[in-house]
Amino acid sequence: MNPQNFSLEKLARLVQGECVGQHDLQLAGLASLEHAAPQHLAFVNAEKYIDSAEQSKAGALIVTAALKEQIKSKQNFIVVANPYLAFAILTHVFEKKHTKTGIESTAQIDASAIISDSAYIGHYAVIGEHCVVGDETVIQSHCKIDDGVEIGKQCLIDSHVVLTGQCKLGDRVRIHANTVVGGEGFGFAPYQGKWHRIAQLGSVRIGNDVRIGSNCSIDRGALDDTILEDGVILDNLVQIAHNVKVGANTAMAAKCGIAGSTTIGKNCIFAGAVGVVGHINIADNVTVTGMSMVTKSISEAGSYSSGTPMLESLHWKRAAVRFKQLADVPLTQLMKKLDHMQSQVESLESTFKLRK
Repeated sequence: MNPQNFSLEKLARLVQGECVGQHDLQLAGLASLEHAAPQHLAFVNAEKYIDSAEQSKAGALIVTAALKEQIKSKQNFIVVANPYLAFAILTHVFEKKHTKTGIESTAQIDASAIISDSAYIGHYAVIGEHCVVGDETVIQSHCKIDDGVEIGKQCLIDSHVVLTGQCKLGDRVRIHANTVVGGEGFGFAPYQGKWHRIAQLGSVRIGNDVRIGSNCSIDRGALDDTILEDGVILDNLVQIAHNVKVGANTAMAAKCGIAGSTTIGKNCIFAGAVGVVGHINIADNVTVTGMSMVTKSISEAGSYSSGTPMLESLHWKRAAVRFKQLADVPLTQLMKKLDHMQSQVESLESTFKLRK
């Protein structure tokens, strides 16, 4: 944690909140309600956490005005409209900052590369010909920045990241350990029982404020570029194939896989392990729930799901048997049985009416 303390009043100003209680109370960090100490600030985001807030030892709480009125045992608050957003903003205040600049002695940098004086290049990093590294960008140890790669300002490139294929990164991009951006896309032409490799001639373009987790692969395009627009966030273990375009502020959780030449709109949310086939289009503001398989284009905003939800094992086995039996019956035969049953019901209804 950052050893610096901040007053409750100053923290309230940073999130444009109202300071209630001891304005000069010194706080040393953020913590959960359960584990907070008197020097910590915690947040309360819903009524279901009020009991935990009452019992918490936190020195101050981030709350809404309505929640504040329900918490009687506390006196120190930051009152805001959105406590979770305020918490997110204040995490940056207490985050440990990287302050070193310069180039470590073991780094290997081509003479043609342009490196900002305010950037940091870690041990054993390798930077190729005609690369550009912007102001205040941090490149950690053992990274490989291949020829022609451009990195914007205030980026973080974590250890063992590979940037290749002449990819271009915007400002404030964060790429975590062991990720590869600009690697060769999976392109092969089948002919006479063999796969013939297609050279990948495109690149990768990444916008501003993009976050890419660890162990991800963002493949360069075959001809056109693979594109991640501003504000895209990817969890760990995400695969983006060649020529994919991901719209601004779209988020993907771990183990999502997007096949080649698919276009995904803005402000989409893909939960964990979603798979998307290639050469389709997905509209803006689409949510896809976990482990779904998207096999065709989605033209309207909304939430989409596929797959089988969890059941007790015995129930699932019974359902699987019935599903297989259903699949084995031709649809026309089912329709005939339903028509026959409907006729019998109508006949019985007529008989009852006549008897009355």
